[in-house]
Amino acid sequence: MYECARIRLCEYESTKFPYLHTVIKQIEIAVNPDQVDDSPFILKRLCSKLKVASEDIWDWKVARRSIDARGRRPLYRLRIDVYIEERIPALSPPLSTMNDVRARPEVVIIGAGPAGYFAGIEAIQLGLKPIILERGKKVQDRRRDLKAIQQDGEVNPHSNYCFGEGGAGTYSDGKLYTRSHKRGNIQEILELLVAHGASTDILIDAHPHIGSNKLPKIISEMRETIEQYGGEVRFGHFVTDILIKDHKVTGIQCEGHDIIPASFLILATGHSARDIFTLLDSKGVAMVAKDFALGVRIEHPQGYIDSAQYNQEIRENSLPAAAYRVATQVDDNGVFSFCMCPGGLIVPAATAPGELVVNGMSLSRRDSPFANSGFVTSISVEELAEHGYKGLYATLDFQRDVERTLFNAGDGSQKAPAQRALDFVNGKLSPTLNDTSYIPGLWSAPMHELLPEFVYKRLKLGLIQIDKKMKGYLTNDANIVGTESRTSSPIRIPRDEFTYQHPDIQGLYPCGEGAGYAGGILSAAIDGRNVVRKVMEQVSAKD
Repeated sequence: MYECARIRLCEYESTKFPYLHTVIKQIEIAVNPDQVDDSPFILKRLCSKLKVASEDIWDWKVARRSIDARGRRPLYRLRIDVYIEERIPALSPPLSTMNDVRARPEVVIIGAGPAGYFAGIEAIQLGLKPIILERGKKVQDRRRDLKAIQQDGEVNPHSNYCFGEGGAGTYSDGKLYTRSHKRGNIQEILELLVAHGASTDILIDAHPHIGSNKLPKIISEMRETIEQYGGEVRFGHFVTDILIKDHKVTGIQCEGHDIIPASFLILATGHSARDIFTLLDSKGVAMVAKDFALGVRIEHPQGYIDSAQYNQEIRENSLPAAAYRVATQVDDNGVFSFCMCPGGLIVPAATAPGELVVNGMSLSRRDSPFANSGFVTSISVEELAEHGYKGLYATLDFQRDVERTLFNAGDGSQKAPAQRALDFVNGKLSPTLNDTSYIPGLWSAPMHELLPEFVYKRLKLGLIQIDKKMKGYLTNDANIVGTESRTSSPIRIPRDEFTYQHPDIQGLYPCGEGAGYAGGILSAAIDGRNVVRKVMEQVSAKD
């Protein structure tokens, strides 16, 4: 009935844990979905596999939880740490190393997204005072502007799905998956999120997420922590100038505010702050165009994805909405899913009037009847040169042109152009569209003509190839919605690999997604912490 558990006897080194000589047994078991929360059943399994009495197991905890849907029925795979005649050791709370930094050296951070806020908390733990400048509003106050873009098509260039406290990640599902394990301690990031209100599930799930309904509270709690220990978060601070003298940062000018002195400036502005690129370019700060990805959102009924992934007509209640990740190659270019949102919603993500940009999000329960994902293709600087896009702004101009083309094809609102997936592949206008989660609404459009020809070709062939791997993925029950264009920053702000400072500007620290060094909440948070540590090295050297 069950696969045999694999048992490993592990003695953890004191360098990894704050206790010595604790021997635990680590077991991997598979259980049915309806048994994953059945503690008595799991304890019985542990006793059976270890051949010990239940009273000998003083503590146990799930260290890792994942879903294996390869068989006839999905299973949960659990990796469990079992403490025999030992208690789970008490660990120091993640905020136990916070310091009062009111009189400490200052570091100015532009951007209150994950890179900016985690940089702020790390600064306090190291003994620096963070001053965080955010062009947008507090996370709760953003909601009025999100309602305006959803219902009225009005885009506030300083407060939208990308700008404001928490950054773009606040309303993008809160997915916490990254492959950047070598860049920093992911567990510490997760523990900090739990300390500010996230579910402890994120500590054990293979693909953790928080949910866009819960993130605002967590983000505001992080702000309160920063302020409690003497850091500052200033909203409505739109940067209009970065003062540089003799190749050194000296201060920041924000619209309507006095100059803020700064010797250490962390630039964590996110992937959509195009004005920052223009500002830096006007001051002769070196930057480079970088490859990125662009495409569409594809939205299926969630029931279809559940059926395809779980091999069940109706998903078991104890299973979450199914997710997927697909990828293929077309003419040596990647075509792949991006930011997949099971049980999610498509939202308008433009940051200025005259653009049509969509993104995906989902709430913590992931209980929407729709599943959506970016479906994009990689775009290289070299190939854009063949299409007339050259220089520093090659990728940014291409990105903006696509967004404007799709906007101008419509009625001047945030109603998005869309096409049924099979019609998209066949180059046929859809007479009707499927129901959608996208609140501004859809209009039937010739997406095969609106997208650049080479982009359309790759997406078309990618859909055909992926349908062979995930049968039924290419279906007229799915909508193709344009455009998914903010996958990553189109420009990289270079930095020295040892100091993390800009190679030409002392005190300027490019950071996170906007600088081209991260791609999601976790990697941005890790980068923010790493950059602050480099700042601290410079502060310590001055002392």
